[in-house]
Amino acid sequence: NPPIFLFMPLRFFQKGLTLLLRQQTNILSAALVLMATVILSQILGLFRQRLLAGIFGASDTLGVYLVSSKLPDFLFQLIIAGALSSAFIPVFSELLHKRRGEEANKMASTLMLFGFVFFGIVSIILFIFAPFFLQLINLGSGYPPSQMELMANLMRIIILGQIIFLVATFFSAILQSHNHFFIPGIAAALYNLGIIVGIILFSDKIGIYAPAVGVIIGAFAYTLFQIPLIRRVRFSFRPNFSLNTVGVREVLKLIWPRTLSLFIFQTGTILTVSLISFLPSAGRNYVILDFAQTLAFAPIVLFGQSIAQAAFPVLSREKDRLDIFRTTFLTSFNQMLYLVLPVSVLFIVLRIPIVRLIFGAARFDWEATVLTGRTLAFFAFAIFAQALIYLVSRAFYALHDTKSPLIVGSFSTVIMLILSFLFVYWNTNLMSISEAYGRFRFIPVGVEGIAFATSVGGFINLSILLYFLNKRIKIFNLKTFWLPQMKIFLSVIFMGFALYIPIKLLDQLVFDTTKTINLIFLTGISSVIGLSIYLFLTWLLNVKEAETFLYIFRRLSGYRELVDKSEKIIDSKTSQ
Repeated sequence: NPPIFLFMPLRFFQKGLTLLLRQQTNILSAALVLMATVILSQILGLFRQRLLAGIFGASDTLGVYLVSSKLPDFLFQLIIAGALSSAFIPVFSELLHKRRGEEANKMASTLMLFGFVFFGIVSIILFIFAPFFLQLINLGSGYPPSQMELMANLMRIIILGQIIFLVATFFSAILQSHNHFFIPGIAAALYNLGIIVGIILFSDKIGIYAPAVGVIIGAFAYTLFQIPLIRRVRFSFRPNFSLNTVGVREVLKLIWPRTLSLFIFQTGTILTVSLISFLPSAGRNYVILDFAQTLAFAPIVLFGQSIAQAAFPVLSREKDRLDIFRTTFLTSFNQMLYLVLPVSVLFIVLRIPIVRLIFGAARFDWEATVLTGRTLAFFAFAIFAQALIYLVSRAFYALHDTKSPLIVGSFSTVIMLILSFLFVYWNTNLMSISEAYGRFRFIPVGVEGIAFATSVGGFINLSILLYFLNKRIKIFNLKTFWLPQMKIFLSVIFMGFALYIPIKLLDQLVFDTTKTINLIFLTGISSVIGLSIYLFLTWLLNVKEAETFLYIFRRLSGYRELVDKSEKIIDSKTSQ
């Protein structure tokens, strides 16, 4: 028996682990588990980026590695990820709900085999003709031949990791269909850990090839960690290369809208890579963009994806009861806005300290820090919009409308690409228009312009989607939609001033921010002041979300009560 002083912590840990490992049966527990695993994955992802910055700096070499992953990721998202999120999970869950587990496993095995063969064939073509495809997406002159050769070799290694990653992704989809979110989330975090291990163990010996080898290590870890729970839910691989397998044709019918939407989005990503290749020192510029985007998208994934994923089942179930559907949507919308908007302001005001704390290293120079901070600020303007798009799109999916998000997303992507082209063109022609640029320094150029264009595209996407959703379910109500948002936006404006004033005063009068510990104190004190003002003002203005989160903070023991009182809405039929 453990000593008495260890008994309570061990009991707490045991109960917490049991809670996380069991099936999540309601929206709150699912959202909290998803957020916990996303936070772990994001922390490991940022640590990975910090290692890369510390070892390779904001260099063309690191940029070459980051670009080398884009084509394999493009194909994986297009062929596998879209099918799993939009088609496989609903059909598999439906079969489980009808207690047809054998047929569900057979369908999953068949689709896994189809995916493995199809993705394998495409990967072989990409492996053999890597230089040709990379030259196709890097049309500019930003990469010399030696860097293009290195990029091709790195991409070939990453392709091998993606094939292993395919199996792990299928395992995650199967477990989520069984309402298990914790193990797949931890396994996904291990993917980043594998890359970290690769960097630490091999960077001294093989240089930039180390993170590419880490991709293979991470993919293996992602797969192996899920196998015990896969066996526990009684999944067995039973391949059957036949389209007549139960559920296969239904999945294939559901795939195309989501796949087309992903194709447009991923094409936008590839074309962004092409645009950056026209900038001087293209690799370094891509490092700046990638690092800023990693920071900006962390809260988007944490709050946007987690809350939307947890809310999707109840939205799907209540599509015929529009009052409940509308209430669920607006509650999730306001909660997400309440959480994400202050993060946007934090990133805008504290952009330089944040970049220095996370990526600051001897080889990540001051010029790169400033440019990354400015790029992060341009991304941050639309963090809340990008997060809310996850929820609004799922509202359309729940209403069985996959075309509206596709059309609106395509339009906003085109706008984003046009603006990105203009800003890159402006940058590459600075010598001839230097006088004009001097008059218009507020215009973002280069990677800053691409970040700004992404934010504009996000605003346009969200605005049009909300307009069409309002026509369907009438969400533009003063009391439940506009008034809460006005209160949150007003509070966040004061929060911005509360952040800016102390950071300026403390930076100039108190702290020597050339030292890391002082920078931590400066950022921490300013953040606490700003967030406290935000929380106080939203409470004072009677924002419902503030009362909810204050209750959780005051009484952590209330977690179990909140979970138990939540309506059980995630079952095998609706789990996504």
